[in-house]
Amino acid sequence: MHLKRWITGLAALPFLIWLISKGGCFVFAAVISIVSVVALREYFKIVLYSTNRQRTSFIPLLSYLIGLIIIWAVYRKFTDIVTALIAFNLVVSGMISLFKFRADKDAPWLVAKQLMGLIYIPLFLSYLVFIRNGQDGILWIYYLLIVVFAGDVGALYAGSFLGKHKLCPAVSPGKTIEGSAGGLITNLAAGALFKYFFLPEYPWKLSILFIISVGIAGQIGDLFESELKRSAGIKDSGGILPGHGGILDRIDALLFAAPVAWYFKEYLF
Repeated sequence: MHLKRWITGLAALPFLIWLISKGGCFVFAAVISIVSVVALREYFKIVLYSTNRQRTSFIPLLSYLIGLIIIWAVYRKFTDIVTALIAFNLVVSGMISLFKFRADKDAPWLVAKQLMGLIYIPLFLSYLVFIRNGQDGILWIYYLLIVVFAGDVGALYAGSFLGKHKLCPAVSPGKTIEGSAGGLITNLAAGALFKYFFLPEYPWKLSILFIISVGIAGQIGDLFESELKRSAGIKDSGGILPGHGGILDRIDALLFAAPVAWYFKEYLF
């Protein structure tokens, strides 16, 4: 499994570097849009696993549409309408649920899952577009990805070789305190190296706080997706990435880390 993870990661690396460095903001937003649709599809397979798909077909479609509009609104810097789009989504979802599910006591939960998916995936992914479109956007995207992915690798191997004490067994029995600590250590190591060489103008104390905050947010994101999968009784969100699982499995930490990184970049640095 570890070999498959490395092969998949190394195979995707050239495209990722090209996308960030040479693809431009438009192509970056387009790829984020595709990732959003695929991740939403995986999300709805998880949270709607026990429902009739035909009966709930409007839920994914509405999220795909509003999610894409949110991402492209951020790309076009029409950020004032994002809150309105989320409110509009809730109104439409609620209205449709009255007709589709008025005899179904679970209707409010289905609407809640739809709204959560919209915020969890396309809205959180839109922060990557925010970062990429901002000042020094390329450097900050690399900074974020290096910190998050280094933490994933560190947690995996520290947990595999040193893990003894369960971190949150009810949610993810395989995750350990040692793995979590190893992830934070590799967050710090990778983030500090990147900051030293590419962002030397930023203060060290604030940079360390940034790295730790992003690392913790990433681990929370990982555990949150594990909670969703555990509730559905599945191991992976999909199988599109050999050794990793689905797209959602690969970006779970990034989804929670991206908003944290953006707020640091915009308001603290």
